[in-house]
This record gives sequence, structure tokens and C-alpha cells, in this order.
Amino acid sequence: MLGAPVQEGTGRLGCDMGPSAFRAAGLAGALRELGHVVVDRGNLAPTSQPEVRHGNAAIKSLPEIVAWTELLAATIYDASAEGMPITLGGDHSLAAGTLSGLSRRAADLERPLFVLWLDAHPDLHTLDSTESGNLHGVPMAYATGQPGFEGIFPPLAAPLDMARICMMGIRSVDPAERARLAAGDVTVHDMRAIDEHGVAVLLRGFLEKVAAADGLLHVSLDVDFLDPDIAPGVGTTVPGGATFREAHLVMEMLHDSDLVTSLDLVELNPFLDERGRTARLIVDLVASLMGRRVLDRPTRSH
Repeated sequence: MLGAPVQEGTGRLGCDMGPSAFRAAGLAGALRELGHVVVDRGNLAPTSQPEVRHGNAAIKSLPEIVAWTELLAATIYDASAEGMPITLGGDHSLAAGTLSGLSRRAADLERPLFVLWLDAHPDLHTLDSTESGNLHGVPMAYATGQPGFEGIFPPLAAPLDMARICMMGIRSVDPAERARLAAGDVTVHDMRAIDEHGVAVLLRGFLEKVAAADGLLHVSLDVDFLDPDIAPGVGTTVPGGATFREAHLVMEMLHDSDLVTSLDLVELNPFLDERGRTARLIVDLVASLMGRRVLDRPTRSH
């Protein structure tokens, strides 16, 4: 477990408390109860910031996000040689570092890296197209080698292949992102597709593709993948997200596949949560991913 208390990528404060909230909600203990050896490396922190600028005046905290990207790319690359890195966020800008570090590791192993992106947003803005200037909206564009990051963000050792990305739960897409999705090969299962077909059919097809390619699978779980009625502790609430059972089914299928090699947990804002409700739910979901069955789930008083 590696804490990445980055909050500069979002437009509000609070995500820096996410790693502490995951720990307080019992993540390490839940994993140890399932028989896993857990090493908590504590929280990361960049020691310096590069002097970088961009012509888009809307962009916020560019030096800070570039510094986090450099640090996370190197740290996750190293950690992925030792076990399964779980990055505790922090906002989704951290994925610029985790994805680039994991892509480099996959290239070293000569195995393809696949990504399951569980999020309400595709985060496919470039530095040129972002209008909000919040850089938690750019990590997927950077990691897939979209133009405009050169000379500002770290060079990519191995850009992520868009054909190896599956996005589930998407329901908030800006025009520039829609154009990139249309031009690329990303598999997108929005909430309408989930409503029509169910998560099991959609996810099973992607997992079969990963298995056939002997791929590594990274899961990036944004709190706003979930419906805000069950997960209010996020600053980017979008109604109509995944239900409790849909989310657990996704995690249980991922466990059954035995394909997941890394995990990001992002966008938890404890300041917006209700007495740790969202943090505890995410811990339960991670436990399902790591082997807890329905009959093993503890009963809680309400």
C-alpha cells in the first residue's frame, strides 16, 4: 500500500485525507484477514517541483501534478516488481504516474498492460482541451500518448494502447473527450450499457481478452463510479452510478479471473463523507476483489 495524498488535481480540498481514511477504515486488516501479506509504505511526497508552464491559462497546479507523476511513475514501477501495488489516493491525477510506471513494467516483462477504468469520467482531456484546468481530468490522455504533454510531463517509456482499455460506469463526457473516444479503440460501457446488458456480460468479455493475451491488469477505481447515494464522499458526484451489488459483482469477477496485478483507489474526499461510510464501502469492495465471498462478509448493525 502506498499513500498518494495529492489533491491539486481537483478543484476542492479534502482528497489529501483519502489515504488516512482508507487506513482508518481497516484496509490493511481486511486484507490480512484474507491471508495476504500487507506492507504499508506510508505516504509519498514529492521533494521538488519542476519549472513548467503551459499556454492554457485555465490549468491549475501544473508543477505539482508533474512532480507527483514523476514520483509515482518511479515508485509504482519499483513496487510492481515486489508484489501488487495498491495506491491510496488522492485524486485521479495520480493515475498519470501509476499508469506510466506500470506500462514501463509491462514492457520490461514483454506482456501487454490492460486497464479497467471504473469511473464516471474518461479523464481524456489534454492540456490544451481542459477548460476547468483541473488535472485529474488528463491522466488517461497522458498515459495513452495523446499530443500536447511533450516537454512538460515525463516522457512515456511505453504509451498505453487504447485498445487495451475498458471503461465502465461512464456517464459524464465532455465534447473533446467524446471525440477522442470516437477516434480510438477504447471499450466504453456506459451506465446505459450496464442497465441494458448487466455488468457480468460486459466485464466477462474484457477479462477473456486480457486472459487470451496473457496480460497484466490494472484496475483504477474512482469513488464516483458508484452511485452517490451509497458513496457520498467524493467531490465529483454524478447521479446514476453503479449500485452496491453491481460494484461487488465486478470485484468478485475480478478476483475469480486471477488477472489483477495492481489497483488504484482514488477521489475519496473524507470531508464530504458521512462518518466514514464511503471509505468503509471501498474497503469492502477491495476485500471482495482480494477474495472475500458473500458468505464471509461481516454483518454490521445499522
